[in-house]
Amino acid sequence: MSAAAPAHPVPATCDLCDRHKASTDGTFRVLPPVFREFGGRAAFAGRVFTVKCFEDNTSVKALLEGPGEGRVLVVDGAGSLRRALVGGNIGAAAARNGWAGVVVDGCVRDVAELAACDVGIRALAAMPLPTDRRQAGLVDVPVQVQGVWVRPGDWLCADADGIVILPQPAQ
Repeated sequence: MSAAAPAHPVPATCDLCDRHKASTDGTFRVLPPVFREFGGRAAFAGRVFTVKCFEDNTSVKALLEGPGEGRVLVVDGAGSLRRALVGGNIGAAAARNGWAGVVVDGCVRDVAELAACDVGIRALAAMPLPTDRRQAGLVDVPVQVQGVWVRPGDWLCADADGIVILPQPAQ
């Protein structure tokens, strides 16, 4: 049974930046432009759920194999370029289970398979080596992605221009 992600409107990140450019309280954040697009959905938005792990995707796999409810999983993989945290099977599970997107501060693999998945996927690079499964990561905790704090419950919007984080859905 397929659980398509609820359609969240995806406001343009440039418009959001124009609207919040004078914000100084830290609630509006922009991730650095280091992420590449890998999924079949170019623009996506949703409530953030987080996982912090290092070269072990045990928790990533478990979360994406569960109900996504239109959320975006933000994975703090410490920027590692040595192992892929998301691959084709996990990307297909994310799409099947209704996740709007996945942002990985690390690598992915099975690039052609990920491109066929109806889910937004952003990561630093492709790396064919899989992870070792040794220990689960920390789930639903504040994480730092490329020096930017992302908290569970934040709202993430991604499109061709970039990725922004807000404390609530964009109006």
